[in-house]
Amino acid sequence: MIGDIGRGGPWLQAGRVAFLVLYGVTLLTAGAWLLSNVRQIGPDSQAVVLRFEALQRIEHAGLLLAWPQPFERVVVLPAADRVIERRVTALLRSSQAQQADYGDALTSDTLAGSGYLLTGDAGVVQLDVRVFYKISDPYDYVLQGVHIAPALDRLVERAAVVVCASRDLDTILVARPELVSNDSDVVARRERMRGDLQQSINRSLIALKAAGSGLGIEIERVDVQSSLPDKAVSAFNAVLTSSQLAEQVIAGAQNDAARVTQSANQSADRTLQIAQASASERLAKARADTAAITSLATTLDSGTDPDILWRLYRDRIATIFAKAGSVTGIDPHEDAHLILQGVDNATTVKK
Repeated sequence: MIGDIGRGGPWLQAGRVAFLVLYGVTLLTAGAWLLSNVRQIGPDSQAVVLRFEALQRIEHAGLLLAWPQPFERVVVLPAADRVIERRVTALLRSSQAQQADYGDALTSDTLAGSGYLLTGDAGVVQLDVRVFYKISDPYDYVLQGVHIAPALDRLVERAAVVVCASRDLDTILVARPELVSNDSDVVARRERMRGDLQQSINRSLIALKAAGSGLGIEIERVDVQSSLPDKAVSAFNAVLTSSQLAEQVIAGAQNDAARVTQSANQSADRTLQIAQASASERLAKARADTAAITSLATTLDSGTDPDILWRLYRDRIATIFAKAGSVTGIDPHEDAHLILQGVDNATTVKK
């Protein structure tokens, strides 16, 4: 066998083949290593090239040529105009607290308040927040790395606490519609809540950037879904039902009052019309009865007929004497009376 090796036997041939295979693998590995950072960047992505962990350049869509690691490191990120969504689960009620809600009494105050925020009027509300952000500074984004998600959650939690503490319950969700149905300011503040959350988070991001710890992101939109604790929903529903029943009773009483008022107004109108008609009739009769006297007074006041009284006297005295049984004349200068005997009653006329 030793002679076969010396004469170029199968062992030598096997060694040569192994060497060639190892050499080829080494060349392929070296080529793959040299081309490891040569890649195609998609249109919805961007790449940050770090040379010895220092920012070298930012590449956008297209073919990227970079030195292999450890000389240069390439981090592929979403494009600057791509919106990234994140749901902040830290604001939600924990699973242990949810299980305890349907079981025995809670053993921890921290667990009891898990997932709830306190409002400005001492109310309790739960927020399900989703933030949509873009990458504004790729280098800061890469530098922060895995710390971005927890830092963003903390910023959202802080903004939610501040916004809820500055509002009452009805400016966060419709908890008591019977109190705010006609208040347009409450509705407007409820609509502005998402914008206030977005502004508060962005202000915190700007403050971090100024302190040299920027996250490299900017909030584009915030979606908020608010809700009440399960045990409070039934209480609010009971209050709402009572309020609706009270409104129905009040509406019925107002209808009855309106009906009674209408009937009273109609009765008063009829009474007034009857009184006005009776007064008009009596006034007409009084004017007719006094028409002669009124005419006589007008004539006397005007002085156009000074002998009218004597003519009336002469015209009517004959009728009076005709009704008298007998007539006795007396001296007009004496203090006596003329007694006229009528059919039924005696009539005394002073002359």
